[in-house]
Amino acid sequence: MTDHHESTGPDPALSSDSVRRVSQYQTAGVNARLRLFALLDAQGVPASEADDLVAALEAGAVAGAQCEVVELDGMAPASRGSLFADGWDDGVRAVSEALVGIADREWSRRGGRSAGAAQLAEHIADVRRRERADLVRLERFVRETVLPRTHPNTTARRRVLEALGEAGGLCTARTMELSSGDVILCTREAGHYDPDDLPGWKRGKSDGTPGGWHVANASIWDDSAAYSHPHVAAE
Repeated sequence: MTDHHESTGPDPALSSDSVRRVSQYQTAGVNARLRLFALLDAQGVPASEADDLVAALEAGAVAGAQCEVVELDGMAPASRGSLFADGWDDGVRAVSEALVGIADREWSRRGGRSAGAAQLAEHIADVRRRERADLVRLERFVRETVLPRTHPNTTARRRVLEALGEAGGLCTARTMELSSGDVILCTREAGHYDPDDLPGWKRGKSDGTPGGWHVANASIWDDSAAYSHPHVAAE
């Protein structure tokens, strides 16, 4: 059984903007309605009865809001004067009547909503299947065409692996290019660093090999500088 609890603060998943927050509620409501119709259908509840149940819930929710609005009648701040109070009460009554009309409309829309919800749910499922198929084709293209064209231990290869979600075993060492201020990420696998494996120019050679040092693009660095971080795997 799912535990229920009272909220102790605003839901961080909801927008602080009231218009966007209402949109989030509307989306959640549509998803909940589809889910409820599907559950009722799985339990063998006739479509007409499912329509009545959902209509009653939605009309009841609007009616509950109307009750809260009615309680604002006569609650205008006394300091604002009688004209403000009259306008306040007129506004409360207008909103109250509008909510009653919405509740009436929700109650009258009982027929056929279950069948429509089933069709919408099937359409959404079909769209999601096509999206998944597109993602599979895109991943295959990246893996079979883009990845083989990148060179080992390069930033380009790192970015491709990150896009594939396979960069977890890469070194996380980074340093700062002092001349430009750019952050340089190591592009090799974690655990590669060997302070005794010196680059070519340190061994009196001109082959330019990085040895066990870090390399990215045209920059090579060791792990002795304070701004370099340990080269471990990303979590």
